[in-house]
Amino acid sequence: MNVIRLAELREKPLSIDEVYAAVADRAAGGIAVFVGAVRDHDHSRAVTALSYSAHPSAAGQLRKVAEHVAGRFDVYAIAAVHRVGDLAIGDLAVVVAVSASHRGTAFEACRLLIDELKATVPIWKHQRFAGGDSEWVNSA
Repeated sequence: MNVIRLAELREKPLSIDEVYAAVADRAAGGIAVFVGAVRDHDHSRAVTALSYSAHPSAAGQLRKVAEHVAGRFDVYAIAAVHRVGDLAIGDLAVVVAVSASHRGTAFEACRLLIDELKATVPIWKHQRFAGGDSEWVNSA
């Protein structure tokens, strides 16, 4: 059975239900889901919009992160999707999920999944602020 059931970058809006369904398993006693949304502020500054850009290797790196997590934990399934393109306040930027026999394993694996994704997958965020200025952030 393929443990990594979903690992993609997408331009279209993300679905929590799709990610949850990808990791659902009758044997799972715990399913952990993390959802990252576009917030209206950063460092006490009003954010009006943002966009994500990804290096061509980003999808492959996302899969490697999922494989790394699968190798470290006894999990049933892993799913991760990250949005690219223009996003508005409140849009979902990233959704990751892990299913396992027990909640502790699901929580730990899900946390490692999002932390490794943010640290290693080459996705850059361009934030636009209310004052008209902007900044690039090497972040996923």
